[in-house]
Amino acid sequence: MQPTAVVVGVGSEEGLGAAVARRFAKGGFHVIVGGRTAKKIEQVASSLGDSNGTPVQVDATKEEDVLHLFHAASTPGTGRSPASVVIFNAGNNQHIPFRELSGAQFEDFWRIGCFAGFLVGREAVNLLLPQGAGTIIFTGASASLRGRPGFAHFSAAKAGLRMLSQSMAREFGPQGLHVAHVVIDGGINGTRLKALRPEIVDERGTDGLLNIDAIAETYWQLHLQHPTAWTHEIDLRPFKESF
Repeated sequence: MQPTAVVVGVGSEEGLGAAVARRFAKGGFHVIVGGRTAKKIEQVASSLGDSNGTPVQVDATKEEDVLHLFHAASTPGTGRSPASVVIFNAGNNQHIPFRELSGAQFEDFWRIGCFAGFLVGREAVNLLLPQGAGTIIFTGASASLRGRPGFAHFSAAKAGLRMLSQSMAREFGPQGLHVAHVVIDGGINGTRLKALRPEIVDERGTDGLLNIDAIAETYWQLHLQHPTAWTHEIDLRPFKESF
């Protein structure tokens, strides 16, 4: 039976979610590619080759969408086993001065960065716990460790996601589930940063940004860890990044 992985928060082919999907497909997994934009997830799923990807349109802030996604993950098709790996990669970021931050904006960042993680994490546990094993990985940020000016909304959401992952790890680790939180400290060299902050890409260069395939490789290695030597939290940054 071919193993199955779920990646939530997939956008363009030049994004972290797509890179993670490619790495797990390379490792022999069928990947359920979850994201909000149908065209993008269909392109990523198709790029995995040999029918190794299934696109599922999902808004991870909506409970009914997440339930639909995990229904697909629990009944993935002939010759494939229910998902044993779930990766939450949904999120957004934007600098907004605190006095200009609206209640709606704050709530929107929390819903995407934290509440969606809860919905995905809960359903991941419901799927994996009866199997007695599985991997759940959350994409975090250095904002979960410190709040910077103009990023209160982002830090609050990411700190909440970090605490969610810690609570899950402590509750379900002894029951066989490996829950990991990855602190991304720096700019990711992908479509989003290139579109929104091209000056940062030019200023830092490729060596000053996180390579999406290198991050994906770390996710793969986390999944492979022996249960007697699990990592719960790991931080990743370019060698040029100050911290």
